[in-house]
Amino acid sequence: MRRLRSVKIVATLGPASNDYDTIRALHEAGADVFRLNMSHGSHDEIRERHQIIRQVEKDLDSPIAILADLQGPKLRVGVFANDAEELVEGAVFRLDLDPKPGDVSRVCLPHPEIFAALEPGARLLVNDGKIRLVVQDCGQDFANCSVEVGGTISNRKGVNVPDVVLPLAALSAKDRDDLEFVCQLGVDWLALSFVQRAKDVFEARALADGRASILSKIEKPAAVEAFDDILDASDGIMVARGDLGVELPVSAVPPIQKRLVRKCRGAAKPVIVATQMLESMIESPMPTRAEVSDVATAIYEGTDAIMLSAESAAGSYPIEAVQTMNKVAIEVEADPTYSQIIASSRSAKGTSVADGIVAAAREIAEKTEIKAICCFTQSGTTALLTARERPAVPILALTPATGTARRLCLTWGCHCVMTPELERFKGAVVNAARAARSGGFAAEADQIVVTAGVPFNVPGTTNILRIAPCDERLIYNTDPG
Repeated sequence: MRRLRSVKIVATLGPASNDYDTIRALHEAGADVFRLNMSHGSHDEIRERHQIIRQVEKDLDSPIAILADLQGPKLRVGVFANDAEELVEGAVFRLDLDPKPGDVSRVCLPHPEIFAALEPGARLLVNDGKIRLVVQDCGQDFANCSVEVGGTISNRKGVNVPDVVLPLAALSAKDRDDLEFVCQLGVDWLALSFVQRAKDVFEARALADGRASILSKIEKPAAVEAFDDILDASDGIMVARGDLGVELPVSAVPPIQKRLVRKCRGAAKPVIVATQMLESMIESPMPTRAEVSDVATAIYEGTDAIMLSAESAAGSYPIEAVQTMNKVAIEVEADPTYSQIIASSRSAKGTSVADGIVAAAREIAEKTEIKAICCFTQSGTTALLTARERPAVPILALTPATGTARRLCLTWGCHCVMTPELERFKGAVVNAARAARSGGFAAEADQIVVTAGVPFNVPGTTNILRIAPCDERLIYNTDPG
């Protein structure tokens, strides 16, 4: 199913989008990746959604990536005797390990690891930052705080601790169970929540054991500080602006987003910009102008994918939300300014043969009438390197590996095509020409760039670039091998 844009769309599934007809309509409207949020839904519900996605994939003969988003450690206060209390600015409020119901002066915070890391002056943000507490003094089982910003605090509200690196594993017991479950199902990507350091990624990778690619969600200040190490350890990144905007000043989020997207592009690793992109479409069939601008900004930055959360999972207009993103993306990418921005922000510095091949393919495509770059890839690396170049023509990623085709659905510009395993380069060129013609990327009179590696079906051997006609008769007449 050909897209008329390069950026990819991730749609979260939920109560508003859990049947075959809706999921198929979402894919036809433009969703390239479906996100299964492990914070919501039982394993039976997740399994059913996974099966529906794979059925849609089969029925439409269109590879689809599935992203399982692990919940991560959730920090919450306990309960109150009156269910809720009103905290006023300047008051003293105590957090402790006492499980008794709380009142206006204290509440249980059942996380001893938080107390072990706290220091005087540290902030605690409750209920998405609506309440702000500052630690005055603390010990192994308590923290006496002053209320900096008051408000209503109620049962089991979430707590953010932005000023310290918490001695928490990124994977809770629930996450470990969920990880094994979705890996057995056969998801393509695992998203790790509340990553703080590269060590968190290594732990998840060991548990996944090659069954899924690892995507780290950047939503804590510690992750921003350790980003280079986290990026090296990860297969992809999600800029999760929800918690990031709680733990950091909201004014800091846009430059962080721009910086992280550019680093991911340079590393040839896919990056998703997520959270509140079309938030008003949960209840309205039309987005706000500011939301459209937010989506457009992420596309102009060169992000691989933009994501819908509650808009497609629980909103009243899930299909319309995908259609809106699709229309915005097509409009932005048709803007001459878009190609200028993308070209000026290209930062690849690789020195391998593969780096040279893909850079040459992009430059040739830009200076001639080439209609597409067709790259044969076993593991996906060649396609990722090609996408890093952000060429002005479509990328056809041809692979015999179903898992590779699915994973690349998250990567900018990649149109994934399944192909049989090949032994000779002439066969690869013929397959590329057929894929370009059948997909509507080129006509018989056109030319394409073909990149591949010899020997075939060996990862990391990209070493050939061929300018090829789409007319098979010319291929057979001119190619020696």
